[in-house]
Amino acid sequence: MVDNKGCAYCFEGPELDEFGIKICDLPASKLYLFKEQSHKGRVIVAHKKHVSEFVELTGEERDAYFADIDRVAKALHKAFHPDKINYGAYGDTGHHLHFHLVPKYRDGYEWGGVFAMNPKEKYLTEAEYKELIEAIKANL
Repeated sequence: MVDNKGCAYCFEGPELDEFGIKICDLPASKLYLFKEQSHKGRVIVAHKKHVSEFVELTGEERDAYFADIDRVAKALHKAFHPDKINYGAYGDTGHHLHFHLVPKYRDGYEWGGVFAMNPKEKYLTEAEYKELIEAIKANL
């Protein structure tokens, strides 16, 4: 297991506040709204356990994590009706297992193009973030 010193997902402090808002805890993970919303409904599903790779999970932990990802994807489809959800698991520098779920819309930002991790183009008001969070929670 890698050191969790300074991990945004483990400590949920100022580091997390820079890019995300916690939505809720799920059985195996924590769900966050990504503040940059060029892709309406973009979220992060971070495993509760501080691990860097799937190989560090037991089969049961892995299956529970994928069940959470599935649950969130279904909620995003119900809430926002995207044409596709892209899934990204990164972490070269932030060694905590997490997936970005990125709803894509045919008439929207980057459809058919190269994905930008953080385009820094669309931020919302607190009321707009709350509205997205409530829509996701209502469909979990």
